Amino acid sequence: MSDHRQVLADIVKANDIRGLVGVQLDARVTRALGEAFARAVGGQARQVVVGHDMRDSSPDLVRAFTAGVTATGLDVVLIGLCSTDGLYYASGSLDLPGAMFTASHNPAEWNGIKLCRAGARPVGLDTGLAGIRDAALELLEDPAWPRPAEGRVGSRVERDVLAGYAAHLRSLVDLAGLRRLRIVVDAGNGMAGLTAPAVLGDSAGLPALNLDVVPLYFELDGSFPNHEANPLDPRNLRDLQAAVPAHGADLGLAFDGDADRCFVVDESGSPVSPSAITAIIASREIAKELAAGRPARVIHNLITSRVVPEAIRQAGGIPVRTRVGHAFIKAEMAEADAVFGGEHSAHYYFRDFWFADTGMLAALHVLAALAGQPHPLSRLVEQYERYPASGEINSRVPDAAEATARVEAAFAGRPGVALDRLDGLTVSFAGTQQEPMWWFNLRPSNTEPLLRLNAEAGDAATMARIRDEVLAIVRAGDRGEAPALVLPH
Repeated sequence: MSDHRQVLADIVKANDIRGLVGVQLDARVTRALGEAFARAVGGQARQVVVGHDMRDSSPDLVRAFTAGVTATGLDVVLIGLCSTDGLYYASGSLDLPGAMFTASHNPAEWNGIKLCRAGARPVGLDTGLAGIRDAALELLEDPAWPRPAEGRVGSRVERDVLAGYAAHLRSLVDLAGLRRLRIVVDAGNGMAGLTAPAVLGDSAGLPALNLDVVPLYFELDGSFPNHEANPLDPRNLRDLQAAVPAHGADLGLAFDGDADRCFVVDESGSPVSPSAITAIIASREIAKELAAGRPARVIHNLITSRVVPEAIRQAGGIPVRTRVGHAFIKAEMAEADAVFGGEHSAHYYFRDFWFADTGMLAALHVLAALAGQPHPLSRLVEQYERYPASGEINSRVPDAAEATARVEAAFAGRPGVALDRLDGLTVSFAGTQQEPMWWFNLRPSNTEPLLRLNAEAGDAATMARIRDEVLAIVRAGDRGEAPALVLPH
């Protein structure tokens, strides 16, 4: 296996490209990926829109990528610093394929590329990324590449889309006439430092909203000097949790590095589960669809809380269960014409946003839901946080398939227990008068020898019992040794 083959195998993931800058993702590899992407989309478009986050390596990688694109004769629209959902806005509104340079919440030494076709349609391994990887490998292994252009070389033009992005999001949620809120926003030195003032404030020229915004770490800094821009890790929420009660705020918002995910804490600083946020937004979007006389389908992945499909049905909607991952969610949303979709990882998808995910639009919905009634956020969400959950627990195992088979054998055949393999192994029990409802999902990582466990039950004792039983089986190993627990990412 050549070095280039191994590098591409390592950095091309299920839904995007991500690697260590200079070690895996360098100018030559990035240029090859740019040319391969351009050839993949060139039959449908004559331009590609490209944006990037605040990482120090992003501008150089963008230059290499655009050199590959323009070598094929396609033009490039450079939108500069943006969030990932800002890139999706550009792709959707301009009807162009796009590339976003970001490694999301990964540390500073990483970078990556999220690709989409025109209309923000996702490019994953099953929808073109594997072919782009293979085409890039052919270029990298050609000793004469890059060759002088034989025909037209594409042009580069710069375009600012921030104001249009902010206006579009504002148009989708009505915040007029609602009570004033004070909010703390932790941008984590990521791209929300650019987008939050534009959408929640007036930096993009929009009228001021009825909000008092307390900023945390709005300075764009790809070295992440205050904390990692990964709100999924509880350690990175501590500053926000302290700031919300200190400022007497109604809630806090935390964004990841590329600002496509949004996490919420209530007025006391307590985290609100993404499943509760999914249920709140789903109820709002369902009401809008039913008022227009349309059926309301809502996507949820299989490890969101059981409260999500329950809330969707209670609001009059139709829940649609799918695999984890944005490429699967977006494809299912388009096929079902779903109005909304939510994941446990705080990715939120909207039909009115080209079926793409946007944390900022989710934040606007939460603000509207809170400001439209008199109670604090903790009171608003308590109805959606009725089931104790384990959170995602990762176990390092020598053989994920073998460990999963041991778990399946242990639970198969138990009375009332159902198993399915939509995404990993899901085992569920509907509940009886004697035993509460419970379920768990066990999924292998795409990139590491890890099994990810999520469990939920009708009460805390049952959840702990099921969680511990599964972990004991998973971690038994050859000699009963328990591999170390690693943090989710």
